[in-house]
Amino acid sequence: MKFIHTADWHLGKLVHGVYMTNNQREVLEQFIEVVAEEKPDAVVIAGDLYDRSVPPTDAVELLDEILFKINVELKTPVVAIAGNHDSAERLSFGSSWYKHSQFYLTGKLTNSFEPVRINGVNFYLLPYAEPGVVRQVLGDDSIHSHQEAMKAMIGKIEENLNPNEPNVLVGHAFVLGGQTSDSERVLSVGGSGCVGAELFEPFSYTALGHLHSPDAIKHDKVKYSGSLLKYSFSEAKQRKSISIIEMDEKGDFSHRYRSLAPTHDMRELEGHLEELLDPQFYEKERTHDYLKITLLDEGALIDPINKLRQVYPNVLHLERKLDMTDLKKKQSLQAIRSEKKSEIELFEQFYTEMTTSEFSTHKKEAMVEIIEKVMKGVGVG
Repeated sequence: MKFIHTADWHLGKLVHGVYMTNNQREVLEQFIEVVAEEKPDAVVIAGDLYDRSVPPTDAVELLDEILFKINVELKTPVVAIAGNHDSAERLSFGSSWYKHSQFYLTGKLTNSFEPVRINGVNFYLLPYAEPGVVRQVLGDDSIHSHQEAMKAMIGKIEENLNPNEPNVLVGHAFVLGGQTSDSERVLSVGGSGCVGAELFEPFSYTALGHLHSPDAIKHDKVKYSGSLLKYSFSEAKQRKSISIIEMDEKGDFSHRYRSLAPTHDMRELEGHLEELLDPQFYEKERTHDYLKITLLDEGALIDPINKLRQVYPNVLHLERKLDMTDLKKKQSLQAIRSEKKSEIELFEQFYTEMTTSEFSTHKKEAMVEIIEKVMKGVGVG
């Protein structure tokens, strides 16, 4: 059988004050075209359909529209779970009658671990749940971490799992060693939010959500699909895709990617202001992308953000490289004062700590002259 693995749509996402809904609609329309072309036996969505527990109205309407097209118009079964950004209760609404159209959406964790069976493949759905919730549902007081919770749930699944059939787990978790980005919400403090990949060994394929890169981990059978779009500049260099899985009756599978291309990519640009505003430079650029721009200029600049937005209307973040470098190099002034140094030595240390420029011989001679005049009480100006 063939299924499409996707996750982390984050509908209703707000990035640097800009709602991503229009971009999300564009790539989801492309997604529908892929579904129509590939004709999969199922679409698997591994959590975080929404970006927050109470999503904006247009995000709810968009999800309703997309799922209707996939499930009803294209007659494609949908297997989906809640992620840590979703409201489990809200996603559970209507689940009792969804199944009549082969729409299997699990929002809240229950103590029933029966699989959804589609074309000979068993899909086990584990929506995101805090360890305390799992402890209560399973009645197991020993559960205190995500690792313990996942191990206990998989143990329940294994009680009736047939190892001679293809079995797929659909979950939303942070697998130990996975590469994170700034737009992923931490599941818990310390390392208690992680689970080990070895827990998923009983399954032919584990379709995960939560980490936003399809390359977040390297594992033969445990895979992240990655997020629908780039949702922070820490993801600017990530590729975004959906996974096409074709599985045989033994559970062996092939795995390939299909890319989705938004009108507005999220990228980083670096350069001097004059260079970035030069037509010979920006005519080669996708100027309408969402941009983080780092300026290399020294000295004061007059209203750079508005100048840049005349050419790049979707600048979301602007910073100065010198400011960032200087910030990293600053040290406590109290420590400087505690050292017994001459005035010129103190100033030279202060200068090198606060800037990236060289304290040249010319600058030093000029400063020595100024200090001597000040010490003698002579006016400088």
